[in-house]
Amino acid sequence: MKIRRSLLPLCAIPLLISLAAANSRPKLTLDTFFNSVSYPAVAISPDGNSVAVVTERADWDQQIFRHDLWLYRANVNGGESKAGSLIQLTQSGHDSEPKWSPDGNWIAFLSERKSSSGKDCDADDDDDKGEISQLYVISPNGGEAIQLTAGQASVHTFSWAADSRTLYYATRQPWGKQQRDAYKSEWKDVLQYRTAERGDTIFALQLAAAMAHNFSEAEKESTKEQSDSEKESEETPGARPVAASPRRIEDLNTSPDGRKLAFISNAINQRQEKVEDVEIYEVDVARASSPATAGHENKPAEPRRLTHNQAVEGHIRWASDSRQIFFTVEVGDVTGPYRDLQPHLYWVDSETGAVEQWAKDFTGEIVSYGVYGNGAVVAARLGTEVQMYAASSPSASLEKFADQAGTYDRVETPLRSLRVAFVYSSLSKPEEVYLAEGTNLLNQARPITSFNQPLAASDLPQGKPYQWKADDGTHVEGMLIYPPGIAPDSPAAKHMPMFTFIHGGPADAWGNFFEADWYHYAALAATRGWLVFEPNYRGSTGYGDTFLMQIVPQIVSRPGKDILEGVDALVQDGIADPDRLTIGGYSYGGYMTNWLITQSTRWKAAVTGAGAVEHVGNWGNDDTTYDDAYFLGGRPWEAPQRYHDEAAIFQIDKVRTPTHMVAGAEDIRVAVLED
Repeated sequence: MKIRRSLLPLCAIPLLISLAAANSRPKLTLDTFFNSVSYPAVAISPDGNSVAVVTERADWDQQIFRHDLWLYRANVNGGESKAGSLIQLTQSGHDSEPKWSPDGNWIAFLSERKSSSGKDCDADDDDDKGEISQLYVISPNGGEAIQLTAGQASVHTFSWAADSRTLYYATRQPWGKQQRDAYKSEWKDVLQYRTAERGDTIFALQLAAAMAHNFSEAEKESTKEQSDSEKESEETPGARPVAASPRRIEDLNTSPDGRKLAFISNAINQRQEKVEDVEIYEVDVARASSPATAGHENKPAEPRRLTHNQAVEGHIRWASDSRQIFFTVEVGDVTGPYRDLQPHLYWVDSETGAVEQWAKDFTGEIVSYGVYGNGAVVAARLGTEVQMYAASSPSASLEKFADQAGTYDRVETPLRSLRVAFVYSSLSKPEEVYLAEGTNLLNQARPITSFNQPLAASDLPQGKPYQWKADDGTHVEGMLIYPPGIAPDSPAAKHMPMFTFIHGGPADAWGNFFEADWYHYAALAATRGWLVFEPNYRGSTGYGDTFLMQIVPQIVSRPGKDILEGVDALVQDGIADPDRLTIGGYSYGGYMTNWLITQSTRWKAAVTGAGAVEHVGNWGNDDTTYDDAYFLGGRPWEAPQRYHDEAAIFQIDKVRTPTHMVAGAEDIRVAVLED
């Protein structure tokens, strides 16, 4: 008996300690939540030993979201990397889009920091708001960042040449001082809407010469020797025009052999009015630089258009053969008339223009990818999980790499290594950047950042997927997020006050991830005692193109039925308290909230943000008129009854729910008058 008495307490100690630790976790606070850090960009070095990371965090004193550049360097021993160190490279708060030189000696990036003269680069760039982005480089060994470009127009995108000695960048087609003076004389302070918009020019800039000129300019500034013409120039000294486009140039990429450039065009004003504005182009850099064309160096080449479709292409990357160009499609269809599909992965042959889809048999959504030779590593969504897969060829099925539940994103692969960097999170693990030795070792990947440790140390909610059957027999899924301390299958998880939280898009999905911002606040709501129901209604991604397209032409009524039937199922299962139901959402989630408070009086309160209450005026004010017409089966005069029947405004007399409305004065997608 004595032995048993002494052993039992000893065995119980680990359990008691773990319970005490769980109970001692601090409650998630508003300050901790909104002091979270996100990672908008990750760039892995060519040898895979270092990772450049951009952090985004709130700076409450300056009232900005600051973007800083950090560098992780692994400790490498005999080819094997071990845990390394993370250092801060820049501190301006305005730095983004890091890209390694192919030789690994430099990191180039864009910055809206003050110019070398100490003045804000805040000139009249019609296509940019606020300060002007310039191109900088910094050594991964530290030191000061060096400004490479200057002028009164933002650098929109850039890419390294294969030899690391040249940078290509795109900016607005420059005007000389005489052109600008003539224009200002004619128009004075009148804003000439769109007619004055200019397309982009791609320039080539020699790195060594640009760095030397930067130091020279710094010396001139100190002695005030710059002439007025130099200060007012829209061009960077020494930059050579390579190609020009009548549209804005984005996502500039150099082929591995250095002979070609690829880019995506977009509307100059960045309003998404025509899908035809967004296409992939190629520039033959080798030919443009050949002796036969040397006498035409000031006449930019004409880019060759590779895609001709009604899709919005994005995220282009060259395959290792310097012939195929990978890309994703966020909205639209590469095969015919406009329709909304899930994001898929494609490549286009730069010689023939032939487009081929990868992993056609995969039901879900391609979230992000990295190139591995002529294959790819992809993060792909199926239901509420985003896992990592290998894609060896367009016709091959995806091969799953890891089974760790959660969400992988922002996959980055190096030129000369099997390592892979990515961002990972789950409901219990806030976002951090990870580095794996190989795709087959994802479960052993180590976090290389820990900025969200205060979040991770908080008492975070648990959750699980929840499924129900719609009236037409379709299986629909969502997430249930429980208050901290309540396990999903415990007796306490019954008859709970419930907040139905509707995602935007509609082509989006809730799932097993943790983000903390104004849009993803389920954890905060759960911490306040709410069971949060996150429905992935018809129109959501991760469940197949057919599931997504069933929102057409019932833009709110079909998803509305899915959501209401999900709420009914939760009440019937005894999980949700029918007398304590609330609802809310932003963007398309606001659309649905507006609709659902006209369909049911069960809600005790609602919050709606940037959600239209009718469709005719919204079609006219929205820059994406093509998707409104697609979702409703035609333009307003082609389907007038449907525009009426699917609008909350015509049933607004049914609303009995106290509703808080949120709107953005400068929202170009949903006019503030629609709220």
